[in-house]
Amino acid sequence: MFRAKIGIRPIIDGRWGGVREGLEEKTGAMAKAAKALIEANVFYSDGTPFECVISPCTIGGGAEAAKCAEFFSTQNVCATLSVTPCWCYGSETMDMDPLTIKAVWGFNGTERPGAVYLAAVMAAHAQKGLPAFSIYGRDVQDLNDNSIPADVEEKILRFARAAAAVGQIKGKSYVGIGAVSMGIAGSICDAAFMQKYLGLRAEWVDMSEVTRRVEFNIFDHEEFEKALAWAKKNCKEGYDKNAKQKPRDRKDWEWEFVIKMTLICRDILIGNEKLNAVCATDEASIRSGISDGWHEEALGRNAILGGFQGQRQWTDFMPNCDFTEAILNSSFDWNGKKEPLIFATENDGLNGLAMLAGKLLTGTASVFADVRTYWSPEAVERVTGVKPDGLAAGGFIHLINSGAAALDATGMSKDTGGNAVIKKWWDVNNKDIEAMLSVTEWCPADTGYFRGGGYSSQFKTRAQMPVTMIRFNLVDGIGPVLQLAEGYTVILPDEIHNKLDKRTDPTWPTTWFVPNTNEKCAFKDVYSVMANWGANHGSLTYGHIGKDLITLASMLRIPVAMHNVPDEAIYRPHAWAAFGTGDLESADYRACNTYGPLYR
Repeated sequence: MFRAKIGIRPIIDGRWGGVREGLEEKTGAMAKAAKALIEANVFYSDGTPFECVISPCTIGGGAEAAKCAEFFSTQNVCATLSVTPCWCYGSETMDMDPLTIKAVWGFNGTERPGAVYLAAVMAAHAQKGLPAFSIYGRDVQDLNDNSIPADVEEKILRFARAAAAVGQIKGKSYVGIGAVSMGIAGSICDAAFMQKYLGLRAEWVDMSEVTRRVEFNIFDHEEFEKALAWAKKNCKEGYDKNAKQKPRDRKDWEWEFVIKMTLICRDILIGNEKLNAVCATDEASIRSGISDGWHEEALGRNAILGGFQGQRQWTDFMPNCDFTEAILNSSFDWNGKKEPLIFATENDGLNGLAMLAGKLLTGTASVFADVRTYWSPEAVERVTGVKPDGLAAGGFIHLINSGAAALDATGMSKDTGGNAVIKKWWDVNNKDIEAMLSVTEWCPADTGYFRGGGYSSQFKTRAQMPVTMIRFNLVDGIGPVLQLAEGYTVILPDEIHNKLDKRTDPTWPTTWFVPNTNEKCAFKDVYSVMANWGANHGSLTYGHIGKDLITLASMLRIPVAMHNVPDEAIYRPHAWAAFGTGDLESADYRACNTYGPLYR
């Protein structure tokens, strides 16, 4: 199937005999300008420009709307942007497909009433239950001005980024390897939610599939040798905290196992053509009936994300999945830079979806973590003798988990100005990779948690960076909700960091996070953010992307339960205003409840 695309619909006054003919050039110019803008700034997850297609005709009435819809049906169009400089016939020209995300750009000019059409078609969208985003420039333009004003550009791109994410998710799969980890509700996979709200297929694979593939050697042997050599050269073994340490030969076996597990979990999710040529051993052939290559395994499961249960039925006797999760989620591996493959610790699919949203909106690696501890300044001073200052003066949140975080969270990548960033994965270079690896150690797993061993990444985030913490939750009686908190990673003095980090686990990766606070109840201070967070896990994405997440959530009809984005920056479908403008959070809940899941 074609990859998802955005369809541009040039809408025109249908009156022939001078009116329509005089508007063809301007209408076409708006469509071409929108296409160029989106394709220069919005990307598929593989880093290539997100494709737009323009209707084969301008649309002056129902016949041409149908011709456009027929063409778009052959192009896997997930969203439409209608553009017009003039009055047109609202319900006759609007996009009526209930499954496309919709926006309309009405040109702000005086010669022809584009604003009047925009208002009329927004009313039609609201009346027909087909919500659409309204785009209208603040300043009047001349008719021959084909530039896109900055405020219009911002709305088009926010619409396009979020719509591109929706389109890339639809039709893909979430593959949960294992079941529910330690009673964590986020790892209870709700297939109906994924299907109705996201268009995702939920699939389950037992963890024994990993042991089968290891035992039968169902992986690319050449890549395994390459990965093993790379790990020996680049993955420094770190501090072993265990009182009873394992012999070297056992540690070496665990290294080999976790590398095989990484290849195998990746192949389960997205497939690997090379498995077609991996011949079964005699024993594997006898036990499986396969002799000429692992063709079914080569297909994969069409996954866009997955998760691994691990604790405890796996980790009580087998090496943990920390190395696998860290490498799959990072922007590189032994083959160099690569697209992060979202792989959720403890099979927490809801946190995996938060990671996926961040990745699709930004092109950067997402960071999985426990939202572990709020440290008040008073508690910090009591424990360390030092009072935190700067951004950390009001306290901070310790984000830490057992070595499964993407290595991009080290903060060691630098932009052209020398600033610490998490780069779009396609911009990562060898210098960045070397820098990230240089500050990461791989500590033998704490056998108090992981009896079967394994290796956990250990690093600290070494830069102050803008980030957004994200989480989807399911609430009985409401359905899915989104939480987000924009803020910054912070660097603590060693005399604070070392004492606090060692109280938790010095063999795991640490990020210290300070959310931006404001007058809202959940954000009046750092403690309130921790207290109102809806689950034990959260995902970090580079940048302050809250406004994009809010737009994305409105497309999926998922209300936002908690955010610290200014009201004036919020951009949702025009019909949301009909549910109230005084309390945007309440209006969002009622609108999402009224319209229901996108794919119901």
